[in-house]
Parts: sequence; C-alpha cells; structure tokens
Amino acid sequence: MEAINHLLQDWTGLPLMLEHVFLLLLAPLFFICVALEYGLLRRRGQAQIYSLRDTINNAVLALSHQLVDALAWSVLIGVYVWVHQYRLFEIQFGWASAVLLWLGQDFLYYWFHRCSHRARWLWASHVVHHSSERMNLTTAFRQSLTYPLSGMWVFWLPLAWLGFAPQYVILTVAVSLAYQFFIHTQTVGKLHPWLELVLNTPSHHRVHHARNAEYIDRNYAGTLIIWDRLFGTFVEERDDEPCEFGITRQIHTENPLVMMFHEWRDMFADVARPGPMWLRLKHLWAPPEFERARAPAKESLHAAPTEA
Repeated sequence: MEAINHLLQDWTGLPLMLEHVFLLLLAPLFFICVALEYGLLRRRGQAQIYSLRDTINNAVLALSHQLVDALAWSVLIGVYVWVHQYRLFEIQFGWASAVLLWLGQDFLYYWFHRCSHRARWLWASHVVHHSSERMNLTTAFRQSLTYPLSGMWVFWLPLAWLGFAPQYVILTVAVSLAYQFFIHTQTVGKLHPWLELVLNTPSHHRVHHARNAEYIDRNYAGTLIIWDRLFGTFVEERDDEPCEFGITRQIHTENPLVMMFHEWRDMFADVARPGPMWLRLKHLWAPPEFERARAPAKESLHAAPTEA
C-alpha cells in the first residue's frame, strides 16, 4: 500500500491520465481474454455470438471514448482538486480508507448507472453501450465519447469532498471499470451462490443488458450486487427466460457516428417540437420512454365531405 501511495504522489503526470494508463496496461489481458472467449465459443458451436463488424465497431467506439475522455479529464481533474480543497475530513491512504473508498465509489456508481437509464440526458450517452444485440467481452468496449458532456464525472465528486484524494478516486473508478469487462460474457454461467449473492456476476449483468420486459432497468451494480438487492432493482436470470440483448427501440446501423449520436438527435428533436416549454424541456430529464401527445393534424380545407 505504501508503494502505491508513493507512486501516486507526483501530480505532474500520471494522475491526470491515471484511469486511462491503468486500462491501457490491462489491454493485453483484455485482448487475450477476447481471443480465449471466441475460441471457446467456436468449440461450443456458438461463434455467432461474435461478429467481425460488431467487434470492429466496439473497438472504434472504445478508442474514440478513451481519446475524448482523456482530454476531458485533463480539465476535469482540476474540478476534483478544487472540491478537495474544501474536504470535510483528512483521510489518509491505507487499507481501511481504500475499502471505504471502494464501497463509496461502488455505491455512487450504482446511482450513476441507475440515473443513466432513467434520465434521458444521461441515457443519450449510455445507450451506446446497450445498443449491440450481441453480448461478449468486446461489448464492454462499446462506450460513448459523450460521457464527459452528459456529466458522468459529477457522480464521484462527493468522494473528493469527503476527503479522498482525487488520484485515488480516479484509480478506484478505473479498477471498477476493469472488473466490469469480465462480466460481459455468455460463456460463464452462474457462480457459487455466495458470490451471486454479493458480487455483480456475468449472470446478473446479462440481465442488465437484456431488453426482455421483466429484465429492463435492472441490476445496475458495478461490482457489488448488494445495492440492487437493497434498493429493489435486482432480478435473477431465469433459465426459462433467455436474455434478448439490445434496446427496445433498436437501431440497425453499422455507422459508429450514428451509434454515438442517434439518441442526442432524437432527444433534441423531441425538445424542438411545439408545446409548453416545461414539457419540451422535460425530454431532457424524464425517462427515455417519456412521450408527449402530438398535436392533431389540421384538417385539410380540401378534405372530402363526410357522408351523412
């Protein structure tokens, strides 16, 4: 722990890119796991779970996300440092504080994730991750470059305000994201019941990516499924209800730009439709399924007369 503390003391370089450096260091492991998963699926006769085009799109989305996110964090880290100046407590880095930080980050991730499904402004970014109709390890790469715009970074600011050093907050978020890579798979069934009780497992996360009516908007956990159990959003994967992956208003496109921006386009088109301003703006924070009644079409002056 002391070695990690020493490594992260220098604020001139590493902390600004910490999340991205950490994930890039793990990239070879991710690629090896993808290759192993594909090989296993081929032996099982399930190679169709992978698609070359889908995999390429996921890689393009991941690279664009990492590039924009790194640029955004070079600015946003200053916000965290500023908030940290007004911290409530002086929290020294150690094993106990690391555990508390992990729990705090995971708790806030649950609420970020839940809000990302229930507020359309956040969903406009998060929908990219859910838009694939396939579920494999490369689905974890499928991310949006608009997360900095939608405000994902805001959700972890309370940790800096409490007193956790920003570099440790960022590192903990990166470790959580790395864990979540491994639960985007169909090759792993249910784990030991005790693990299923506490951890977010592949089984629980398959439910989260499913568009079946009974599975939608469930299992928001990052690493610990206890938050879903506590707040009433947990649903068990059932053998008699196989997961159907994708989104309810599925887009069928091979264009990464459309994948990234289609929901932003649709959301602002809804805002632009005539109506009371408060109802128009409601499209920004209401759930994605929120719809306003459309104004009835004006009757044509040349319409045929109605028969008596």
